Amino acid sequence: MENLSVILLFLFVLFTLLGSGVWVGLALMGVAWVGMELFTSRPVGDVMLTTIWSTSSSWTLTALPMFIWMGEILYRTRLSEDMFRGLSPWMAPLPGGLVHTNIVGCTVFAAVSGSSAATLTTVGKMSIPELRKRQYPERMVIGTLAGAATLGLMIPPSLTLIVYGVTINESITKLFFAGIVPGLVLAAMFMGYVAIYAKLSGNWAPASEPKLTFAEKVRNSRFLLPVICLILVVIGSMYLGFATATEAAAFGVIGALLLALGQGSLNWTTFTESLMGATRTSAMIALILAGAAFLSLSMGFTGLPRGLAELVAAWELTRFELLMVLLVFYIILGCFLDGISSVVLTMAVVEPMVRQAGIDLIWFGIFIVVVVEMAQITPPIGFNLFVLQGMTDHEMGFIARAAIPMFLIMVLMVFVLIAIPELATWLPNTLRPTTA
Repeated sequence: MENLSVILLFLFVLFTLLGSGVWVGLALMGVAWVGMELFTSRPVGDVMLTTIWSTSSSWTLTALPMFIWMGEILYRTRLSEDMFRGLSPWMAPLPGGLVHTNIVGCTVFAAVSGSSAATLTTVGKMSIPELRKRQYPERMVIGTLAGAATLGLMIPPSLTLIVYGVTINESITKLFFAGIVPGLVLAAMFMGYVAIYAKLSGNWAPASEPKLTFAEKVRNSRFLLPVICLILVVIGSMYLGFATATEAAAFGVIGALLLALGQGSLNWTTFTESLMGATRTSAMIALILAGAAFLSLSMGFTGLPRGLAELVAAWELTRFELLMVLLVFYIILGCFLDGISSVVLTMAVVEPMVRQAGIDLIWFGIFIVVVVEMAQITPPIGFNLFVLQGMTDHEMGFIARAAIPMFLIMVLMVFVLIAIPELATWLPNTLRPTTA
């Protein structure tokens, strides 16, 4: 009963602050401040400063702004046009045709950008006009783009995985490797849905593509070489143990700058715009992380995480039942908060439960990412929906309905992960990568 009172108090303060328009990071600090004042006699200001500094000065966190900057640089290049030209000859013969370029393009760009929004914008700005011109069903074009763009949260370098790893003090490199296979499986499930829909749908009649010889397809594939080389530099340096995630991020920025320079799209304006864009996003995430760290400390003084873990243990839930409770909880939370905020806000309470249940924290990181991916396409706060609305001028309701099949596929992916946990654990356990 005491734990329930504390939870209700924290939730009341949190939603009051969020409802009044306070930034998420400052709202978390406000809740933590109230908790410290009520449940401890320690000087709150000193504790807050110490906690914020120790969180913000983490070396592991250095990878975050570097990967964000890499994505910002690539967003300002001709990468989307080149990807479409390189992929379309190979995708056209498949059932579903060029709609697959949405999914494969998002998968490729996700491997060089940790942001779902950057992935969506980069791929969408080229694919939407081209697919419309070829008369593909609008709902399928919008839905696949909304769903596939969430792969930016899972396929490394993933900003959400970096935040999760920093929050629970786990190896970022291992988490990156854990996301590769599930990300590719989820992309394959999206493509399978498109193929089945194209075969069964009565209104699938896009314009036919010109036939190309194998040599012509290979020649068009040269447009993919720059981004493939960049993926090999970033992921390959970690795979071979040459670099930690932080060092690989630095390689990625250098590679992105060289790619932009080679395309002729790097000038002083694009350089400063990419730098300022990365600075704004990094500062926002760092503020959320600082607030979450202070809130975790405050919750520790209340004994709330330990009490809830003991309560859940007393319920004697099986691992599957606990995961189903967390699945529903995060889906509901995702309707009101973005993925990163959901992760940092809840980890102080959820982590002890997961540890006590004996769930692998690397695997659970991928579980969390799949679930918070859903938050990107669930109204009213689904960020991908807002981005697509700005790009297409469709009503929010139309975009949300178009994304429903992708949402259901992600739910199915959760059960696939539960049934086959090796999808997430095999690669990091096999490679034993550099831990940083």
